[in-house]
Amino acid sequence: MTKSTAPPSLQYRQVKVNALNRGRRGKHHDLVVGIYRELEILPRGSAMEIPLESVGTGLANLRSAVHRASLSKGLEIGTLADEKNFYVWKK
Repeated sequence: MTKSTAPPSLQYRQVKVNALNRGRRGKHHDLVVGIYRELEILPRGSAMEIPLESVGTGLANLRSAVHRASLSKGLEIGTLADEKNFYVWKK
C-alpha cells in the first residue's frame, strides 16, 4: 500500500525560464549606455574625459562596468585615469 503525500508548500513563486529577462542591467547601466552612445561618435585619436566626481561611483566599479560593456559590444577600448578624471577611447 502506498501513501499519497501532498506536495510541499513552496515558499517562492515559480516562473518560466523563457519569461526571464536575461540581459544584465546593473546599477551602472544608464551611465555605461551614455558613455557608449558618445563613444560611438567619438573621432579616432580622441578620448572622452569623464569627471569622477560626477559619476557617483568609484573608479574601479566604473572601469569594470565599461570594460564589461566593451566585451559584450565587441568594441576594443582603452582607459586611463588620474585623480579627477576617467578617460575612455576607441583603440
